[in-house]
Amino acid sequence: MRPPSDGAKPPVSERRTTADTGDIAELRRLLRERDTRIRKLRQRATALERRLARMENATGKAAPDAIGAKASPAPFFIVGQAKSGTSWVMRLLDAHPEVMARGEGRFFGRSYKRPDVKRMESATLQPSSLHRAFLDAEYLRAWIERSVWTRDGDAEAVLDELVAVSTRHILRQALEGTGKRLVGDKTPFLSEETIIELAWLADDAQVIHVIRDGRDVAVSAMHHLWNHPLDLGGGLDLAPDEAKIRERYRTDPKRFLEAGESIFTERRIVALAHSWQTNVSRAIANGRELLGDRYTEVRFERLASHPIAETQRLLGVLGADARPGTAARCVELARFERFSGGRAVGTEDSTAFTRKGIVGDWKGVFTERDRRLFEEEAGELLAELGYA
Repeated sequence: MRPPSDGAKPPVSERRTTADTGDIAELRRLLRERDTRIRKLRQRATALERRLARMENATGKAAPDAIGAKASPAPFFIVGQAKSGTSWVMRLLDAHPEVMARGEGRFFGRSYKRPDVKRMESATLQPSSLHRAFLDAEYLRAWIERSVWTRDGDAEAVLDELVAVSTRHILRQALEGTGKRLVGDKTPFLSEETIIELAWLADDAQVIHVIRDGRDVAVSAMHHLWNHPLDLGGGLDLAPDEAKIRERYRTDPKRFLEAGESIFTERRIVALAHSWQTNVSRAIANGRELLGDRYTEVRFERLASHPIAETQRLLGVLGADARPGTAARCVELARFERFSGGRAVGTEDSTAFTRKGIVGDWKGVFTERDRRLFEEEAGELLAELGYA
């Protein structure tokens, strides 16, 4: 990583505090320990594969696939700040005849746990990540700490390995019978450490980071919050004054915006800006440093202006057929109109997940106060990414 020039501040995505430096040193130590464990696991996997091959030779039948064996390419993960276009990228890739990318498994997010789970009415909203679920499984931890096979080791390391193996197994099982050979998950930033967890628990996976102008992310996120508050069975907190803003906007959006009203409270716009700045800058820094050529960035804006070329690039990263005709077919199958009920790009439905789909929507929505507050919180990253 290049040091800043004389007196210049490093970019937001590369800035390091003392705590950050300590975290990276600890991560490197953990990575070395992980590499040792992985070598042992791979030795066991190789031995198992040889035994399976001998079984096949003896019986003339294919033996069952071993969990964790690399019979197929590693899964890939589509990451990004919520409402950055990760669903669009997922649909583009899932439309490919070789690729399955379907949904949000929430495998990673060590610190993520909904405090309001008991108030949630939804039967599908996950209360935590898979990683958190393993860490909070008291009986599983007790078994690991007392079993003759594991009690002399590190319980946390065993739990991490179970998350890694389970994630791969679940995705590969979903792939079976589909006729496709590549599988990937849409993985939101449930915490600032998402990329670190991916580097640790999915050490051979490709990671695609979708980046979008944080101001457009904020507008889309606010509509999403309006649609999924706790009182409607969702998992998001919406303050009473925000509910009133929602009702005024939806009664007459044009009149609302022309009157100079904001869709955000001051507290909300600052929180959205801070979340975007923190998660995106950390993902960029950690992705480039920890993942190397397994880390790929794609801009929402570039994807909107050059969809076929960008789809070809992403397919090439995954090792799938990236010919122009194949990519064009993916773009056609994932276009906005197919997932919006027939609405054209730019025609808004505030209640829909696929709401509007345009670049620069914030320009007609932000008030001067919104611009100022967002730039105070995240202006450096906007400038660094060329959005200022």
